[in-house]
Amino acid sequence: MSEKRGLTAEDLYRFVWVGAPDVSKADGRIVYTERTVNEARDGYLTKIRAMNSSGENDVVFTSGEEDASPIWSPDGSFMAFARKHHDKRQIWLLPANGGEARVLTDLPNGVGSFKWSPDGMQLLVSSQVDPEASAEEQEDGTSADNSGSKDKALKETVIDRIRYKGDGSGLWNGKRNHLFVVDASSGEAAAVTSGDFDAGSFAWSPDGSKLAFTAYIPEEGDDTDPDFLLVSDLYVADADGGNLRKLSRSDWGIGQMAWSPDGSKIAFFASDRSYHNATLTRLYIIPADGGEITSLVTDPDLLVGNLVVGDMRAGLGSPDPLFSEDGSSVYALFTHHGSAGVARFAADGSGHEVLLDGDRDVYQLAPDHDGGFIVAVSDPLNPGDLYRFVPGTKEETRLTDANGAWLSEHELSEPEAFWVETKDGWKVHGWIMKPVGFHTAASDESSKVPTILEIHGGPHMMYGHTFMHEFQLLASKGYAVIFSNPRGGHGYGQEFVNACRGDYGGGDYRDLMETVDYALEHYDFIDESRLGVTGGSYGGFMTNWIVGHTDRFKAAVTQRSISNWVSFYGVSDIGFFFTEDQIGGDAWQDTDLLWKHSPIAYVQQMRTPLLILHGEQDLRCPIEQAEQLFTALKRLGRKTRLVRFPGASHDLSRGGHPSLRVARLSHIAGWMDEYL
Repeated sequence: MSEKRGLTAEDLYRFVWVGAPDVSKADGRIVYTERTVNEARDGYLTKIRAMNSSGENDVVFTSGEEDASPIWSPDGSFMAFARKHHDKRQIWLLPANGGEARVLTDLPNGVGSFKWSPDGMQLLVSSQVDPEASAEEQEDGTSADNSGSKDKALKETVIDRIRYKGDGSGLWNGKRNHLFVVDASSGEAAAVTSGDFDAGSFAWSPDGSKLAFTAYIPEEGDDTDPDFLLVSDLYVADADGGNLRKLSRSDWGIGQMAWSPDGSKIAFFASDRSYHNATLTRLYIIPADGGEITSLVTDPDLLVGNLVVGDMRAGLGSPDPLFSEDGSSVYALFTHHGSAGVARFAADGSGHEVLLDGDRDVYQLAPDHDGGFIVAVSDPLNPGDLYRFVPGTKEETRLTDANGAWLSEHELSEPEAFWVETKDGWKVHGWIMKPVGFHTAASDESSKVPTILEIHGGPHMMYGHTFMHEFQLLASKGYAVIFSNPRGGHGYGQEFVNACRGDYGGGDYRDLMETVDYALEHYDFIDESRLGVTGGSYGGFMTNWIVGHTDRFKAAVTQRSISNWVSFYGVSDIGFFFTEDQIGGDAWQDTDLLWKHSPIAYVQQMRTPLLILHGEQDLRCPIEQAEQLFTALKRLGRKTRLVRFPGASHDLSRGGHPSLRVARLSHIAGWMDEYL
């Protein structure tokens, strides 16, 4: 038997990612997505698989290259899914017993998300439209540019909105997201919302007569620019879009929702924005006819949803809230102390019960046909698999083993948790991973190993009990890896997540340094003379800040970072509101404040060799942030290198082109090898 080895960057090409489970109410048959790397095209393949309720007879169910979002019809006779048709994502239908899939929709701008009506006769679909187009034009696409000409003259872009671009989507195309009801037989689409606003999350009422959805719809006489409000309201309308009623007060950020089985109430995720962008998302309920909003979360520090950050998943949001069949409970994911699990919340607001927890990352949740759930779960040694979970017995049954065969050839490093009590009284959660194959006695000086501090982005996110390719790669290269959740991170209460606002580079920086001090004191194998640091986004900001304030690290890699808050204010897709909220000012009245918190202000103190990695299409932290820092360091004669990734957005590390993801990992490891 060959000796096991650690992971390499190129092992990305072997990963299998599973998710999006859905269960047939008719026979318990499970469909889910399987994503793999398409190395030939430097992209990804996504197929839909199906298996019976026991997890047996697991087979490929669709033959497309980018099939996604499988949803069974209520009677289990068809599966709806998304696949491209004429270069647009459309809904396709596949008979449950197999056969040929047929395209159902032909919306001119394709479809986003979709849901079956309770009777299975229609689907509610989101799609982009020109807000100036008539309802007829929206439905048949006559207002769209369908010329197909490849020789069109260049045309200027006229911009009137402050939020005119988005990371991953580029410049705003002038279209709005609206809802359509699509006939499940003919594919005929009828617009149910229209206007100069975006419809967000949505849900059918149990009898199919009404819809609930989120939006911010300016009322007559309201000249407030919604781009500055950052709120979304909850609306209810008849299934044809008529009799529209607003249930909330335009001071909340409302997200996904679900109707109670009797149609009398709507449960939803929301932020009341009491702590602005640092406000915890909670679960609320409101009468469907309007009335008082009640929180179902009695613990003020409980965060609803999954906020675990990693490099294995992109674009998988938390699932909708789920009512029990009798309407007495609502199920949802929650985030706590590095883990994500499942909780049951009493619909009368009397409390909650944790059903599924532990040192793991539950990232998907779907109702089973017999009162249980299908969950997708990752942990530090497994990128993710599907399990059946029965709340009554707490029984868990593994249904897939997507990566088991090839991972069995490798040795992985398992994180060890610790807690640091900071000098100013906070408790910071951290982990350390030993190098793969490290078994030498700690007292032996020759056994001391170089160690890398990893810093997460957000900052309102959370490292935790999930699989991290980057960490495993570094451990396989002989490094110990330290990672933690300094103040500002989620999972440790409302005051903790709010504690970094207005103090970037203050308490959060001290938390990280005290975490390193704790590790040096308690783990004798760390070589204090060979410390490295890296992080992305906010973690990139903090990497820049660290090397401008201490020389204790001998190598640093900053990724998709912020270096200058003054320019970030005007160039990021979130710059104006994020800077005002997190730093506390704007670029013209508070220039000194923004500069004080900008790492580039301390560039003359940066002596640590710094590798700068940045995507050229990153609109969240635009590449000019990297260019400024690189130019300054070069002008000062410091050791630095800039690596630009073409076509890469802010999501490069978890959803970018596979070849660039491999190159990114190789650059990180190579820089650390050179200087540590």
